[in-house]
Amino acid sequence: MLDRGFALLYEATVNDRVLDFEQALTEVLRHASGVSRPAKAPQPIALNNTLRRVLAEPVRAERDQPPFRRSTRDGYAVRSADIAAGRDLRVLGSVRAGDRWRGDALRDGEAVEIMTGAPVPDGSDAVLMVEHTLTGADELLRAAPGRLRAAPGRMLAAGENIVPRGAEARKGAEVIPAGRVVGAAEVALAAACGRSHLEVFERPKVAIIATGDELVELDAVPEPWQIRNSNGHALQALVDEEGGFGERLQIARDNREDLIERISRGTMADLLILSGGVSMGKYDFVEQVLLEFGAEFFFTGAQIKPGKPVVFGRVPKRIAVPREDEPPWTGAWTCFFGLPGNPVSTEVCFRLFVAPMLRALCGRTEIAPRFIEARLAADVNCGMRVTRFLPAIVESDWKQVSVRPVPWQGSGDLAANARANAFVVLPGGVQSFAAGESMRVLLR
Repeated sequence: MLDRGFALLYEATVNDRVLDFEQALTEVLRHASGVSRPAKAPQPIALNNTLRRVLAEPVRAERDQPPFRRSTRDGYAVRSADIAAGRDLRVLGSVRAGDRWRGDALRDGEAVEIMTGAPVPDGSDAVLMVEHTLTGADELLRAAPGRLRAAPGRMLAAGENIVPRGAEARKGAEVIPAGRVVGAAEVALAAACGRSHLEVFERPKVAIIATGDELVELDAVPEPWQIRNSNGHALQALVDEEGGFGERLQIARDNREDLIERISRGTMADLLILSGGVSMGKYDFVEQVLLEFGAEFFFTGAQIKPGKPVVFGRVPKRIAVPREDEPPWTGAWTCFFGLPGNPVSTEVCFRLFVAPMLRALCGRTEIAPRFIEARLAADVNCGMRVTRFLPAIVESDWKQVSVRPVPWQGSGDLAANARANAFVVLPGGVQSFAAGESMRVLLR
């Protein structure tokens, strides 16, 4: 059992720090906003290897984007005044993407056939879409090959169907800011700017400790009373998904010696995540050992379900191999999260609280959890005093986005969690929710 001295210390230092959901999230975001940017990677990374990495320097346009007046439609480059006057136009030739018009600037009564993406010839100020024209193939102009006019009633404004030069970005302008996660859109834009390599931040190192006598590793055959260490692997996947570098440490058994050794190693990382052992049970020693390492607790619970026993704090960061003439502490801190051991609780708490801190440690500027609004697809009658996060399926069509909870057996139900693609949020203090109500949804 917990010794009396620890019980008194715990009560004096952390027992009153169970926060409601919004307070807990605000506390995490407050600390995350104060995190220093990580160091840059030792050298620029090849563009196609930068997915999910965070930009350490902005990407700038190396020329105007687009570098010429670009047609957005297949059709004809014309003078809008000619269309307004209803004139028949003489077609001088054509220009396609990847080429340019080599003739003179267009004059009154002239047009050039043009393809999407091609440079617009000088002298023209609009592009008439091909489906809005009459040509010699049409009955009205059958006797006039090489000529065209706008379809009856069709008007055309100056600049229509043309993207001006530099409208997307001027040369030297910042097009992707530092702190942005590189995705497919960023790769495309960087490639358009001629960037074969990008400066990115180093990935923060995250120590992952799963605790519990009931756990075995994947290559072991579990006894009937044992379970495999799914949380360790899930957390590593979640860390990697957010751009960190996850390291699973050996399972910590429910004793002080194991926890001291694992936490000692974990405090060398940039972030420490523990799974299990954070309640006040007979064999829950995590918080006791953290206190012995000099931990400061920011909260020791949140009014949510699943996930109420979640713990957030910081502990002095250790040097991996200190010299004899220096202390083992760096003067810096390692933030830690203690997550409940049930797997759905683990994921909910990670996405709500751990992910924002990890994003900040990666150097990202957008760190908050992602929520959307969706309509309930069916009645829900399981409200509680605390905020609930239920595994759910978000579906969408052209008309609306809907969400329906997945039937489950509680926060240990891995199969139900895998069937879900989000978590529907049920505010505390409401017993039932009717189909059609607008609900907040936590995205994965």
